[in-house]
Amino acid sequence: MMLKIAAALFVFLGGFAVMILEIIGARYLAKDFGGSFYVWISQIGVILIALALGYAIGGALGDRYQRAGFLAAPLAVAGLFICFIPNFTPRLIETIILRHPADQPVPVLWQKLDPVLGSALVFFLPCFILAILAPYMIRVTARKLEQVGTISGLIYAASTVGSIAGVFASGYVFIDYLSVTAIFRGTGVLTLFLAGLSLVMDAGLRRNKNP
Repeated sequence: MMLKIAAALFVFLGGFAVMILEIIGARYLAKDFGGSFYVWISQIGVILIALALGYAIGGALGDRYQRAGFLAAPLAVAGLFICFIPNFTPRLIETIILRHPADQPVPVLWQKLDPVLGSALVFFLPCFILAILAPYMIRVTARKLEQVGTISGLIYAASTVGSIAGVFASGYVFIDYLSVTAIFRGTGVLTLFLAGLSLVMDAGLRRNKNP
């Protein structure tokens, strides 16, 4: 039971972090690409691609490694990446924007695709890593075949509830009281916490196997 609770909390926080990156990320991109419909479409599309690939690869990794501790390294990379988004990504976005001549209008095609490039460079990697968590934890948590359906439902429900919480917390609380930089820093720290939590869960699982 404790393993199920820990796994549910783990993916809840992962879903929470993904939605913060999606919602606040759109706000972050808007300062350079404008607040057009294209920015939101780009952000949503890139995050969905990251989630789809993360789910697919997360399941395969879960079958191969079956250890919660395996997630520590990729989560640490994602956490550090998120923490330093405000430091290194402005140059990346600037490169996308400045490749267009300043004295000419940006072609309509690139008005649509430039935000996609910006979103992919900034948000694809951390969201892809966070998407690995749910299918991976299903494999780690479901010890018996007859439990897979129940565990899958629990894990994806917890992840989705975390995402819902992330949407409302970002839109109604964080953006009103925190700077975008502070939100990214906090989300990065949260992701680093998940890296540490994966090691704690791994140690607990080993103790249960070897009492």
